[in-house]
Amino acid sequence: MRTRNRDIASAREYHDRTTHSPHSVRASGHRLDWKNRPLPFKVYPELPPIALPRDLPVPGMDALAALSGTATGLTALDVPRLAALLFFSAGVTRARRYASGEELHFRAAPSTGALYQTEVYAVTGDVPELEPAVHHFSPGDFALRSLRGGDFRGAVAATAADDLIARQPATLILSAIYWRNTWKYEARGYRHLFWDSGTLLSNLLATAVALGVPARVVTGFVDTEINALLGLDPTKEGALVLVPIGSAGRSAPAPPPVSSIAPAVVPLSSSQTEYPLLVHAYEDSSFESEDEVLDWRERAQAALPAPAPGALLPLPAPRAAAGRALGETIQARGSTRQFSRAAISAEELSTALYHATRGITADIPLGVVDLYLTVHAVTGLTPGAYAYHPTAHALELIKSGDFRRDAAFLSLEQTLGGASSATVFFLADLRAVLDRLGNRGYRVANLEAGVIGGRLYLAAYAQRFGATGLTFYDEAVVAFFSPHAAGKDALFVTALGRSASPREPDE
Repeated sequence: MRTRNRDIASAREYHDRTTHSPHSVRASGHRLDWKNRPLPFKVYPELPPIALPRDLPVPGMDALAALSGTATGLTALDVPRLAALLFFSAGVTRARRYASGEELHFRAAPSTGALYQTEVYAVTGDVPELEPAVHHFSPGDFALRSLRGGDFRGAVAATAADDLIARQPATLILSAIYWRNTWKYEARGYRHLFWDSGTLLSNLLATAVALGVPARVVTGFVDTEINALLGLDPTKEGALVLVPIGSAGRSAPAPPPVSSIAPAVVPLSSSQTEYPLLVHAYEDSSFESEDEVLDWRERAQAALPAPAPGALLPLPAPRAAAGRALGETIQARGSTRQFSRAAISAEELSTALYHATRGITADIPLGVVDLYLTVHAVTGLTPGAYAYHPTAHALELIKSGDFRRDAAFLSLEQTLGGASSATVFFLADLRAVLDRLGNRGYRVANLEAGVIGGRLYLAAYAQRFGATGLTFYDEAVVAFFSPHAAGKDALFVTALGRSASPREPDE
């Protein structure tokens, strides 16, 4: 089956045209127009709110257990648990008002540039005391707004070629509003759509485990049909991933027809700049039929080649618990703005790496992202550059030395990359990924990097040290870790370490 998704030159072109280098960054004439900054919330002014309860079940399970566990002691999905899933993944956890009068809202999950382009929709059918409908979640006033009434779980199941979705009480759909991110990051923002939906997923899946609510990730679906269901213009906002939640019960009835809807939305800003490169990357990785989704899933079962590792250095046994509940960890989480350069222990690093990489329940096998580290100050580990092997839970030394300056340079010359205790670089063999998964493999790789990065955040804050996500010089990262990393591409960076601030940092 030859489709647009299989013409993988598109993803390769997008990646190559949005790489950062010292020259490209310095040559960019892009400047931020603060008067035109997008609104942080999507507002449907004509749709009445359905207030969500504020008295939520708090995920009291130890954060580390929630990160790498599965939901047990299953509980029925009700409105309070749905509200908790939304709050601890996409809700506003705190706000800060500045002297200028501007109020900045911090969310449960990290986002590039604190721009929060990820939107959440809920297709509900069998949730007590909530009418079946397609809802938009508004974190600003913590409410749902119904875009269309009726039980559309069967429509979602059909477009995802996944009958189980019709039997689960609800499906959350993550989308992204491009302009909210491209305002700052231009066409490179396509990468960020998946990083940020991945970090949100890390919170969502852990919260589901802690609340005993089954949840899984579905990456394959017919994009035009999901976007039509949500009333989205895919040149401005596109669906990214589906998350069916709750235990399976009776199957949904035949869904109503999906008529065209265009509810009024408050403009994000006075003007918007379009980035066709991003829109084409989204279109060229979209599926056109349920048959294509099924064919793609079948192709995805083929395992990627796994090169034999070199000499491995086993890490200390990871902690099973951190002594900090998931809910507390999420509300304490921020993005460290200054590291102290102090050491973390090998056990703390081991714990973060282990719980960040235990995999997720998804419609296709993941494991396409490779982790490389520069270790600067980890008690019991020689400073140097390493590759991490999740199956063996061990490090492979690539080269020893003090690489703080190198790590800072690789992280777009940001001091944070070198002042950390360790900086984790996410790479992938995009050639192999695209050959197996087509252009949509680019989405999957960046999404997986975001999930692992989000879990590193949570594992760090659970153990009471800090983390932050960073951007990078693409080719320089690969060159630094080569020849081990030769042929791969850089995807994401997360730095770990102790904050220089006596209090835990904000976003």
